[in-house]
Amino acid sequence: MSSGVEQHDPRACDGALAKAFTFLGKRWNGVILATLMSGPATFSGLRRSVGSISDSVLSDRLVELAGAGLVTREVCEGPPVSVTYQLTEAGQSLMPVLDELADWARMHLTLQ
Repeated sequence: MSSGVEQHDPRACDGALAKAFTFLGKRWNGVILATLMSGPATFSGLRRSVGSISDSVLSDRLVELAGAGLVTREVCEGPPVSVTYQLTEAGQSLMPVLDELADWARMHLTLQ
C-alpha cells in the first residue's frame, strides 16, 4: 500500500541542492553576488570588478539574479543617469554560504 509520499533515494543529490548549484554555478552568477557583498555597485563598477565579462552577459545575469529575488536594480536619475545594483535580503542571506565555500576552496582546491 502506497502512502502517497515519494521516497528519496539517499544516494541521489537533494533536488534543492542540485537546483542551487545549477543556478549559482552558472557562469558569473556567484561572482556577481560575491562582488555585491561589499555593497551596491553600478553596472560599470560591476563590469570592472568581475573582469572579462561582456556587457550583454552581465546584463543577462543581472536580470536573472533580479528575477530570482537576489539583486535589486535602482535607476538613479542624473545627469548622468546611472543604475545601481545591490543584494536583497535573500541575496545577503547567501553570503555566509559563499564565505564558507570560499574558505573551503582555499583549503582544499589548488587555485590557478
